[in-house]
Amino acid sequence: MKINLLAGAAALLVAAPAAAQETTTTFSGIYVGAAGGYDVQGNDRGSTILFDRNLDGRFGDAVTTAAGANAFSPGFCNGRATSVNAPGRTAAAAPAQPAGAGCRNDKDGWAYYGRIGLDQQMGQFVVGVVGEFGKSEINDSVSAFSTTPANYVMYRDLQWEAGIRARAGYTPNNSTLFYGTFGPGYARIDREFLTTNTANGFAQRGKRNQFGIQGGGGVEQRIGDHFSIGLEYLFHQYDDEDYRVRAGSNGTTPANNPFILAPGTGGTDFARSDQNFRWHSIRATAAFRF
Repeated sequence: MKINLLAGAAALLVAAPAAAQETTTTFSGIYVGAAGGYDVQGNDRGSTILFDRNLDGRFGDAVTTAAGANAFSPGFCNGRATSVNAPGRTAAAAPAQPAGAGCRNDKDGWAYYGRIGLDQQMGQFVVGVVGEFGKSEINDSVSAFSTTPANYVMYRDLQWEAGIRARAGYTPNNSTLFYGTFGPGYARIDREFLTTNTANGFAQRGKRNQFGIQGGGGVEQRIGDHFSIGLEYLFHQYDDEDYRVRAGSNGTTPANNPFILAPGTGGTDFARSDQNFRWHSIRATAAFRF
């Protein structure tokens, strides 16, 4: 369905130049419009959860059991756990592993944005600025698996995103514009921590609103004096490096629990190894030009 809709938008863009022959104005002026399409959030291969066992602010510690074994020897997956057992383990390594062990890939999704902009055409060159606000349905997870067995999932999705970008482009005929765009973004990233571990207590912290960047390019086609349609690619990236989960005691946790075993700490902090939340957008645009 998503491919058909985007293909339809491309076909409309190709057919538009015939109607554009009636255009008598330039790209200069204010416009309002919308952008919508499909966002692709590629799995971050090799993503893991990092541990700070002695709470010194440095991650990369090994979490070990009282016997000195690696408590996370089953490993990690760059997605959302679907069972307490890690994917890819052999029957020899885990004889009781069920057939459903594994994790679910990160989710792509639709995106919807409103926009307002201002362009100025100088000869065949166009410069301007555009502001947007909208929502995407993507989400991104990373999971760890302990020998208990248990899973630990660090999840995030996008609640909303705002951006303001510069635009610069070239029009060969005053009706078709090829442009690049770049600027800062500001987004609310919603985080959640999920686990099947009931032996510990878990506390979350970190800012939800984050700054980032947006950049890409596209083509816009005027249809008459007041309307335009287009296709656009946009890359989004946001820092998400301050989100932490602390595993500690729930009041009945035994002293030899791996997360509170280190002397004098009382807990272990979790952080994602992939600290950038990034995705790609392919979208159709439409605008009314005043």
